[in-house]
Amino acid sequence: MAALYFFRQSVKLAEWPKHAAMIRRIKIFVLDKWDRMLVVGGMALRLSTYAEQVADHLRSGILSGRWTGELPGADRLGAMLNVNHTTVGTAIRLLENEGLLANRGAGRPREIILPDRINASSLRVGLLLYERTDTKADYIVDLRHRLTEAGHAVTMPLKALIDLKMDLNRIKRLVDDTETDAWVIQAGSSEVLKWFAEQPKPAFALAGRRRGVNIAGTGPDKIPAMQNAVRRLVELGHRRIVMLARAERRKPLPGLMERAFLNELESLGIATGSYNLPDWEDSREGLYHRLDSFYHHTPPTALIIDEVPLYLAVERHLARLGFRAPQDVSLICLDPGESFKWFLPAVAHINWDSRPMINRIVKWADNVAQGKDDRRQSFTKAEFLEGGTIGPVPAAKA
Repeated sequence: MAALYFFRQSVKLAEWPKHAAMIRRIKIFVLDKWDRMLVVGGMALRLSTYAEQVADHLRSGILSGRWTGELPGADRLGAMLNVNHTTVGTAIRLLENEGLLANRGAGRPREIILPDRINASSLRVGLLLYERTDTKADYIVDLRHRLTEAGHAVTMPLKALIDLKMDLNRIKRLVDDTETDAWVIQAGSSEVLKWFAEQPKPAFALAGRRRGVNIAGTGPDKIPAMQNAVRRLVELGHRRIVMLARAERRKPLPGLMERAFLNELESLGIATGSYNLPDWEDSREGLYHRLDSFYHHTPPTALIIDEVPLYLAVERHLARLGFRAPQDVSLICLDPGESFKWFLPAVAHINWDSRPMINRIVKWADNVAQGKDDRRQSFTKAEFLEGGTIGPVPAAKA
């Protein structure tokens, strides 16, 4: 129940009634006394207390060099972070237990004690995520640990690309306000990655629209797996196949994956147009409006969905409309989801091994720390896992 208590504390008292319905849909799995997992609408998230989140922020600031010698006092930190004194004090004690801070007595600032591995050849790496929830994704957690083990300091801004709306002016202000030596950008748009590639600080594209951009990068090669998925749908009788992709994948022109999708349909004798790769306002309301418009006119028999949060939102909304997978519509996600193992039927999706991508980023950071200009791009093989959310076209819709 500690996890539920934490959620309640994060909601303002006046707002609690409107969150009550969501609370009833929450499942909490207590793995052990320290590791809790929250499952909301099928998406698994590890839970952190307020103090752990503040400790994460302070740790990143210390390792990135924002604070040196002494850490500001709890009152000053509380005012800076808009967090109460008790929470800051708990976060500071967590860092003391890690050996990152030393208590020099009542009323005196804590001394910062950097690990031996943080030295002159280390790199301060800023990790700019696509969405803030990606902080708890397993491969992001692994990446942070591997970079730290390699002697680099990792800092993550409090805002992600989605919060910044992929707006270059906002991103520039965030970059200017963050003390780093290099940047890793997760799932950036073509415009964003081109801007980072032109900056004096080295940058690395983790997935995103990096092809044709002079920037180091890595990510899964999903196109062959996506083509296999499309061919399988056509074998099952599907003709009305739609891909739902975020705005940065569609604009100003469709990305390589999206163009390959349309080309694959054409090669299989299916005429394509805006129906197959529709525009929609990049918001929850915009997504639901697009789905409603489909199912009021010419409903797709199969949906290929760009990412896990979108997949979960689509599945939930279709269920409210009375459509189930695979009985009424086939659903495929273009990304793996850590929560998919809890699903029945199993989710059809594209999967890959994240370890080669993490190895590549750590190698790049080592190279940059040594003064090398490393802009090589690499790709990891991906595969289509059929799962149980696709099936033949229902007879009434064939």
